[in-house]
Amino acid sequence: MLARKCVRALDYNCNLYYLFLYQKHYNENVFLTLISSAGRLDGKMREKTLTMDTLNPQVKAVEYAVRGPIVIKAGEIERYLEEGGTKPFSEVIKANIGDAHAMGQQPITFLRQVVALCTFPELMDSPSFPEDAKWRARRILQGCGGHSLGSYSASPGVECIRKDIAAYIEQRDEGVPSDWENIYLTTGASDGIMTILRLLVSGKDSSRTGVMIPIPQYPLYSAAISEMDAVQVNYYLDEDNCWALDINELHRAHQAAKQHCQPRVICIINPGNPTGQVQSKKCIEEVLHFAYEENLFVMSDEVYQDNVYAPDCQFHSFKKVLYEMGPEYFSSVELVSFHSTSKGYTGECGFRGGYMEVINMDPEVKAQLVKLLSVRLCPPLAGQAAMDVIVNPPQPEEHTFKQFHQEKSSVLGALAEKAKLTEQILNAVPGIKCNPVQGAMYAFPRIFIPPKAVEEAKALGMQPDMLYCLRLLEETGICVVPGSGFGQKDRTYHFRMTILPSIEKLNVLLGKVRDFHIRFLKEYSGLE
Repeated sequence: MLARKCVRALDYNCNLYYLFLYQKHYNENVFLTLISSAGRLDGKMREKTLTMDTLNPQVKAVEYAVRGPIVIKAGEIERYLEEGGTKPFSEVIKANIGDAHAMGQQPITFLRQVVALCTFPELMDSPSFPEDAKWRARRILQGCGGHSLGSYSASPGVECIRKDIAAYIEQRDEGVPSDWENIYLTTGASDGIMTILRLLVSGKDSSRTGVMIPIPQYPLYSAAISEMDAVQVNYYLDEDNCWALDINELHRAHQAAKQHCQPRVICIINPGNPTGQVQSKKCIEEVLHFAYEENLFVMSDEVYQDNVYAPDCQFHSFKKVLYEMGPEYFSSVELVSFHSTSKGYTGECGFRGGYMEVINMDPEVKAQLVKLLSVRLCPPLAGQAAMDVIVNPPQPEEHTFKQFHQEKSSVLGALAEKAKLTEQILNAVPGIKCNPVQGAMYAFPRIFIPPKAVEEAKALGMQPDMLYCLRLLEETGICVVPGSGFGQKDRTYHFRMTILPSIEKLNVLLGKVRDFHIRFLKEYSGLE
């Protein structure tokens, strides 16, 4: 009777806790028999509707290295340590993802004050909140249905926030006009990127849409391309020239792709992820001229526009450069640029706020874009409020400006220091070469992996840099992402690590990487 109840509990997806209670009454063989009987009732087996055979094949093709096997393994080790297990280290340091607050960065006070006031308007009566935060919150709430963040907004976003974003862009680009009706709030930049790609992807066989992406790239792009069954067209960044974008390489990639697909879009990440480079104005001009000549739609991922550290580098928006190239370009090249609350100096990843500005899109297509956006109703309003603070921060004449400016400068100053520290320490390690981290939040060093280790990785059915990163994790507790997850030239190996940990923890991390790499070389090449 007990066994039959166990099978019925499994068959009807009842609480599996009881299965473990039943296990106490049976030996292992009986227990395994019960499990194998799960799903059978009265001798009949109900087949699953959704299996790996019936699963959408485009979903199976999706890979996302930033939260891939290395991170899963890191989670297992963390749980093992929490349960009292012992390792040569006391904690796992997750340097795999640009999650600023998870790495200890403190929120910007003013941003949290405004969002708190929007979320709980009763705080407007509190003297603990500054008046300039209160008037911003009131203005945002007046644009919300029922004066509440709990309401839906219009699908493109709250109107006053869209207007603030347009004003911010005009100021950033030194007077280049921005129309608020071309601004669309998004659930982080990723949501906007996926939405625009859905509009662009079409065709079959040799007419399928080709999407040109930089290699190395942020895996969102390759994942989206796989999911939508488009064609990934790789163009390689020049590692020997600090990951610069080479116009000749664009022409090569485009010409090769035309043999098997129809290239329609080019994606640029500036400042770069995972490579940390900041593209020059001349480089951007060449890309835009290339897009103009080849009739390509331009997607400009500019979420790290505040994260520029190298003194000889400057962020140039694609829109401003396009404007300065003259009306022939500015009135015709289709361009969408993306920004986010998740990066910059705020690091507010969890709010999932972002926006995109759409330039020169066909009016009928824009109507289809609005239709597509309306399907998901609207982005989270708390994220929209956070985005508003980023584009409408305290001004010098306001009471909160001093504290805001100090906090912002502290975050960006620390990141600049950590970028330099990372480059210096890694370049002092034999067999590691790290380009300057000019911007963004990551280093992407090239690592020498001895042939013996390469052969061992092949025998294990994995990429050599995956073997390297797994060994690094298991021996030091450092979690980084293998370069193969981002794309790299054949027979070159890299890993991506974030520079977000505190200076103290970053020094520990880099020291462990240095010591591990030297041990790795000695083990696989016999070098002293």
